[in-house]
Order: sequence, then C-alpha cells, then structure tokens
Amino acid sequence: MPRNPSTGVYSKPAGTTPSVGQLIDPVPWNALTTDLGNEITNSLPRDGSAPMVAPLKAASGTASAPGIGFASIPQTGLYLKGGGLLGFTQNGVDVTFDHAMVYAAKSGDYTAVAADDNAVHRFSAAATVTLTAAATLGASWHYVVIADGGDVTIDPNGSETIDGATTLIVPNGYSAVIICSGSAFFTNKVLARLQQKADSSAVGSFIDGLTLSNNVANPNTHIDFAAGSARSGSSFASSASTMTKRLNGTWAVGTGNGALDAGSIGANATYFAYALRKDSDLSFDVVFSTSATIGGVTTTLLTGYTIVKQIGVVLTDGSSVIRQFVMYPRDGYVYVTPIKEVTGAISTTSVLLAITVPNGVKVKANLRFMFTSAATTASALLSDPAQGVLVAGGNDSGGNVGTIQVASGFAVGADEIWTNTSRQIRQVSGASGTIFVWTDGFHFPCGRIA
Repeated sequence: MPRNPSTGVYSKPAGTTPSVGQLIDPVPWNALTTDLGNEITNSLPRDGSAPMVAPLKAASGTASAPGIGFASIPQTGLYLKGGGLLGFTQNGVDVTFDHAMVYAAKSGDYTAVAADDNAVHRFSAAATVTLTAAATLGASWHYVVIADGGDVTIDPNGSETIDGATTLIVPNGYSAVIICSGSAFFTNKVLARLQQKADSSAVGSFIDGLTLSNNVANPNTHIDFAAGSARSGSSFASSASTMTKRLNGTWAVGTGNGALDAGSIGANATYFAYALRKDSDLSFDVVFSTSATIGGVTTTLLTGYTIVKQIGVVLTDGSSVIRQFVMYPRDGYVYVTPIKEVTGAISTTSVLLAITVPNGVKVKANLRFMFTSAATTASALLSDPAQGVLVAGGNDSGGNVGTIQVASGFAVGADEIWTNTSRQIRQVSGASGTIFVWTDGFHFPCGRIA
C-alpha cells in the first residue's frame, strides 16, 4: 500500500516480512516493489530536476524555527503566523512587510477604516476624513491624504488627537502621511514644516501682487484684489485667484462678501485694506478699516484670523461712493477723473491746504497747479508741511508754479509733494493771487506702514 497522504508515513504490504526458509509469495512482493517504484517516482529529486505537481505542505514553524528554512541558516525562512498570516524571519527575527499600496479618488467625506492601511486617497473637493478609533486600526496603521480640490479636515475618533490637536487641516494642494500609534495619530510632520517655513521671519516682509481695482460690475461698492501674497514678520498669506470684497457691508469670510471691520461706509472716508490669514487652514481674505495701523483694526468679526499686512487703500466721495482709480505696481494710485481741489486766494502767508488723499498717513501726492496774480514777477510754492513755513521767491525758497510775466496771466506747474497725516500740504506765493490745484493721484507705500 502507498504512503498515507495525510501523514506521509509509508506502510509496506502485508506478507512482505519473510523468515528464513519461507517460500516467498510473489503477489505481496510484487505489490511492494510496485509501491516502492511509485513512491520513488512521487519523491522530489534533491537536484531539483523535476517540479512538484501538488501544493507543498510545510510545517507551521516559528520565527526561530521556520517551517521552510535553509540548511546553512535554519533560522531564516518562512513560517505561519497566528491568524493564518505568512511570516518572514531572518536569523530568528520576524520581518514585517507593508500591505500593497491602494490608490483611490474621493470627492466627499470619508471614514478611514482598517482596510485603508497603506492606502493613498486623493480628494478632489473639500472634505472631512473621519478616522476609526486608534485601538481598532492598531499601531503602525498608516494612510496618505492628498488635498487636490479643497481643504481636507482630518478628524480623529472621539477625543483622540492627531499631532496633539483635535483636528488637522490639509490645505488644498498639500498632502499628509497619517500614522496610528494604537492610541493616537501622528503625521510625518512634512506639512507642519512647510507651514513653519512659510511663516519663517527670515524670508522678510513684502507684498507681491494683490493690487486693488474697482470691480467692473459694481465699481462704486466693490473692490477686486489680484492674486498674490503678503508677508509681515513671521505671518504669511497667499491668494491664488482674484478676490472681491464689498465696502458697503461688514466683514464676512469669502469673496463677494462684506469687508468693513465695523460700522458702515461713510462719505469722504479713507479705508485701508489688510490681508488676513485664517489660522486653521492658512486661507486668504481681506478686511477694510478706517485705521491706518493693524493695532487699530476692530477684530470682533475676525476670530480665528491673523491680520498679516496692510496691502492698499481706497477713498470714498461725498456720496459714500468709492472713487474710481487705477492702481499701479509699487503702490501708485491715479484717479480716473482728476480732482479739482481748490480755486482760491493765495498770499504771502503760508497756510495749510487739504487735498484728496488718504487720511491718517503720509503720501506723496501727484499735483498740478495754475496761478494768477496782478504782480508780474510772483511765483507760488506748494510744499511738504514737514519742511515748515517757507517763503516763495527767487531770493527765498523758490516756486513750483512758474512766474507771472504778464499781469493777471496764468502760470502752470506740477509736482509730487508729501502730505502730513491730515492730508495737507502748504501753499504760499510771492504776491497775492489765485491758485488752482488738481490731484491726479498719490503714491502710498503701505507695505512699509503696517
């Protein structure tokens, strides 16, 4: 009879154990030789010249004595772990291999489960990923989230944490590797390092882009901000697309919504624009305030946001309408319609003259003048109040509106003049006359103010 297929034990046929002088019966002996021939045929040649024709069944083994090992290194090989899992051992030490990576695209909220170990999920829209309890997922469970269409919020189970926080925001365009310790979750810290680098004060302060313009559809109430970024010290904010904010409403998050930090839009007012950064996900927004400094901005509506930097300014007219303007790079503003400031008397007494520029800050006003006087040798001088009281004339501080050569004729001129923080310049002439002043625009280097 052949060997037992379950145990591998061979039992020879009965009647094949002879004694001395016994007459051999050929039937059982023929059966024995046939069995031996069959078993030799079914045996695996040690030289590997023939393959197995049925599954090879090995002992379960252990990490220190694997079921399949090597003659020279018997503690290296394969063995059967608990739960029917295959184990690999090297010199008696278990070797762990990762699951095959599985990629999937997601477009909404998702709950990550144990089967997502070593999965990579790309989210094409804003979503929340809820993590199954850490104890259920187990130590070494890991998972990759790619935010590719919106911010993705990672929300651990119950009171469990991720990097010590109750939630983690993966901003759009970023990714994070999440690892389970069996009781909490951690990331590989790359995202945190990128955010930290973005906030590094060593990069300096600047404004790149973010130029202001009147909105085409609603130019009297809405302001558009071009894409760009701003930094002040260690704070950084960036917008990849145009944002629109309206000045006739209190601040609310998002494009197209209100922008005032408090109150309502006023007449002949100055509104300073400030770049905002949402602390939780680093998203960009803008708030307007009558305050010329960050410290004066009302922050009641801005919980969870950091005011990064002042990025521009707009003015309203007597009807509480935004004045039409063009903003050029390097903080240059030109009014679409030049503003005629004054047609009035001017004399040899220096006085302050208010013009239409931002209030509360010093700006360099772009001005044009006309001057007329009965005197034929008089000139007018308009100047920075910081220079003090000046005297117009060739023997004194000169002029910037020419000299009258014919009585009651006109002299013209233009200049860029710094104002004081009350929107004023000084004017004086060599003889009494009449002055005409137009404001074409101004230069306001807000990036160095706040």
